[in-house]
Amino acid sequence: MNIRFKNKEHRKERQFYAIRLALFSFLFFLFSFSSFSQDSIPANQDLSEEAELKFQQFFFKALSEKAIGNYQKALENLENCNQLLENNMAVFFEFSKNYLLLKNTLLAKEYIERALQKDGDNVWMLKHLVKIYQQENNLEAAINTQQKIVALNPKERAFLVRLYLYNRQYKEAISLMNTLEDENLLSANLKSLKASLEKRKKPKAEEKKLSDITSLINQFETEKSYTILEQILKISEDNATQLLKLSDEGILLFPAQPFVYLMKGKALNYQKNHKEALSVLENGFDFVIEDNMEANFYIEMAKAYKGLGNLIEENKYQQKADKLKS
Repeated sequence: MNIRFKNKEHRKERQFYAIRLALFSFLFFLFSFSSFSQDSIPANQDLSEEAELKFQQFFFKALSEKAIGNYQKALENLENCNQLLENNMAVFFEFSKNYLLLKNTLLAKEYIERALQKDGDNVWMLKHLVKIYQQENNLEAAINTQQKIVALNPKERAFLVRLYLYNRQYKEAISLMNTLEDENLLSANLKSLKASLEKRKKPKAEEKKLSDITSLINQFETEKSYTILEQILKISEDNATQLLKLSDEGILLFPAQPFVYLMKGKALNYQKNHKEALSVLENGFDFVIEDNMEANFYIEMAKAYKGLGNLIEENKYQQKADKLKS
């Protein structure tokens, strides 16, 4: 089959599923409209049947455009909705989501705050606000909002742990993880992170000063020790093939150790497999708890984006690394 034809069919299929998703979202919002409190729609703005139909058409079109990435078109349709019915919570929410997708956090925040004035305890809108604060790197505000979400829904505590970790609030993170563990609600990933944090407090075992790579590899084959593997990976940094093989094994044996992900990402960057390198680095980033390690991840991510020709993301991650290194 012609490749161009296959790509065209693939695009059509993606658009079909995007429209289906938009339709589902639209029906959800129609249900939501009927559930809003009476004072969320001003009494003097009752819509005629014709105006209501137009409103629904514009709203559906906005959802459809957003689903296929046409965020500016979505905003235009939402503006039409707003002209028909001002100060509608669902419209404000959609305005905010589209502005965030366009990286305009200022307007995204303005519209979600308008929506929250009508329903300050809406968990979905509060979670969206957390995303905005994360985009702005305002972790303190993100944590404060997530704490409000947790008060409304305790099942959201796991993400609060993540935010504590991102903000280097390790004491708070461990305390909350202990609570979740007592309730048998701590996920496997968070258990691994907790173990890594607690391990930092213990004195490090003295590293074996073995310079012979062959001896180290033989010893690793017998003991399967992370300490030995870490030494081997450091010695093998310039040997992409060996680095990739050993880091692969390391991820299987020690899935919560960020260094093995970093080394695999480095090996893949050496081999110019930048897309896979980025995926590996993103998977390992959740386990990073130290500034120096975080900076090293950003450096490798910048290299991956450079290899992919994305100079904006390359500069962004290089700047993050420089900030941590300074």
